[in-house]
Formats: sequence, C-alpha cells, structure tokens
Amino acid sequence: MSKVLFATVFLLLLALFGYIYWKYVFVFGEGTKTGELNFLVRKGYVFKTYEGKLIQSGFRTRPQSVIQSYEFDFSVVDEAVARDLMSGNGRTYTLHYQEYLGALPWRGYSVYVVDSIVSTSH
Repeated sequence: MSKVLFATVFLLLLALFGYIYWKYVFVFGEGTKTGELNFLVRKGYVFKTYEGKLIQSGFRTRPQSVIQSYEFDFSVVDEAVARDLMSGNGRTYTLHYQEYLGALPWRGYSVYVVDSIVSTSH
C-alpha cells in the first residue's frame, strides 16, 4: 500500500513541477518588435517591476486604407536595459523579447519580457 501511495505522490509532484516549468519557465517564443517607446515605468506594491509600452504604427490597405497602431505591452527584468529605455522616451527602438505562457509577479505583469535593445534611432 505504501508503494502505491509513494508512486502516486511522486507522479503528482512530477506533474506539478512539469506544469510550473511549462507555464512560467519555458520560453514559448522570442523575437523582436520595433516601435516608438511610449513609456517605461517602475511600479508595483510588493515587487517593483519595469513595465512599458511600445507603439507600432502602420498602414493597412485591406479592406480599406487606414492608419493603425499596435501597442506592445512588455516588462523589463534587467535594470541596465530599463535605464537605457528610460533615458530615451519617444525614440524608436528595436527590442528583443521572450514570451512566456504565464506572468510571475517578480518578473512583471506581462508575458512579454524584454531582455535587450537591438537598435535605437531618433
């Protein structure tokens, strides 16, 4: 009886750790986004994190020609990257990010975490 209980508990713990890894550690996707930095702010009640927004403007031709923009909300973990971004509000940046399946309070509010600045233009 104890072997069955031990095996069941072991499998449940293994499934729990697997889920936590998949949801919060596994990098689902990564890429770059280019746009104008709207803001970057350090905020939070318990965990102070850097949260920002990048505005990507564009021109859509179908079904009708309209100017549209996309807002990319992101978090920044690296303080050096955050300082560089805070000094350049309104500039156009190309940011490299990693996408997770879940947000952690000490990593930020967004599932998109910017880890580096690829390029900057005025």
